Amino acid sequence: MSETSYTSDYLAGILKSAKTIAMVGASPKSIRPSYIVMKYLQKKGYRVIPVNPGVAGQEILGEKVYASLSDIPEKVDMVDIFRSSEAAGPIVDEAIAIGASSVWMQIGVINPEAAAKAEAAGLKTVMDRCPKIEYSRLSGEAGWMGINSNLVSTRRQHLL
Repeated sequence: MSETSYTSDYLAGILKSAKTIAMVGASPKSIRPSYIVMKYLQKKGYRVIPVNPGVAGQEILGEKVYASLSDIPEKVDMVDIFRSSEAAGPIVDEAIAIGASSVWMQIGVINPEAAAKAEAAGLKTVMDRCPKIEYSRLSGEAGWMGINSNLVSTRRQHLL
């Protein structure tokens, strides 16, 4: 899927199969989107391993930070990319090398060449989406206008 439109089933399949997520570009700053997404995914039961060479060896949200994907000593299911579109290419190469199952490029991160390379290597690929937003949407957590007020409901089937 080297385009940026994905079926709900495709996205849910990735989120259901992933247990361990490496977050490349994770920030120790609590106001940064990567920190907020990491915290949310941890609360949903995912193991999120931060990757950031600038703070390698430190901890973010209780997890040791690694300098690169290849430094992580355990299997990673999904690589979440919080870097520029240009940086996504080398990160995808590393994700393929470590045997990840999927690559998820955050909102604004679009690299069709990297996505095609990942797909050719057998990795499921998502561009220009946020797993936090998609998890919330697919699980039915997000109500109308993003607020789960229980006042408005579509009564749709939850995919997660």
